[in-house]
Amino acid sequence: MSILTVDIGGTKIRVGLVEGDRVIRSASAPTPASEGGARLLEVICELAADFEGYRGVGVAAAGVIDNGTVVSATDLIKGWAGTDIAGELSARLGVPVSVLGDVHAHGMGEATIGAGANYPSCLTVAVGTGIGGALVEGGQVHRGAHSLGGHIGHMDAVEASGLACSCGREGHIEPLASGSGVAACYEALTGEVASGREIDARARAGEAAAQQVLYGSARALGRLLGSVANMVDPGVIVLSGSMTRSGEAWWEALREGYAASAMNPAQATPLCEGTLGDDAPLLGAAVQFRKEHD
Repeated sequence: MSILTVDIGGTKIRVGLVEGDRVIRSASAPTPASEGGARLLEVICELAADFEGYRGVGVAAAGVIDNGTVVSATDLIKGWAGTDIAGELSARLGVPVSVLGDVHAHGMGEATIGAGANYPSCLTVAVGTGIGGALVEGGQVHRGAHSLGGHIGHMDAVEASGLACSCGREGHIEPLASGSGVAACYEALTGEVASGREIDARARAGEAAAQQVLYGSARALGRLLGSVANMVDPGVIVLSGSMTRSGEAWWEALREGYAASAMNPAQATPLCEGTLGDDAPLLGAAVQFRKEHD
């Protein structure tokens, strides 16, 4: 039977019906972030009402997840911390529910079905509005003692010194190399407000300020990934998200930074782009459900 999967983001909730390794049908709705966790769960159930024939639900959720509950979250979704996603959805939908953090689910999808499927271990790094990561080895997500495993966006980078991070600290890579970080850094340098897409276009056209911000941040991210590779030694590093579509020059800068930081044995570790796109968290949530309930 099929598995119903849910990807809960700060702006959109997407529900998909998964059969095998494919999302065969999906629907979405805006996330009622300002209305709180209870309303968000209602929206999921409203979307789920249009699907039938599923034996369980796999959820990819924003926030730090432990045992199906949001143990920590930003204020992006009002009252999200403390929400028992698994318990509430199971009671309302009448089927078992498993829950992973959204980036953990994304990483599980890429590691088992996507670009990392042929490697014994896979480090997935999502570089979009923010930066998150997931290490999957032997088919298991490394969650860590506090379910924080994979929070690459909140690792220190000397190039980000003094930059305020969404977690309340300073100097992390996220406010430098994420999409929102690149836009903020460009505005600070030039006084102009521009989207990531506009900055990318300007960099490709040869604008020095855009190249400094965009490719400098990619190089810093690459250096950080080299340091991570030195510690966890993944078989492959898979990158996905909007920033990875910034063109070959962005990838070249990323690889330059990686080569400058990674130890010799890690130089051969492939850095490649994810293949599952927006379906990665839905497919990863389905994989996790099967692990827990098959």
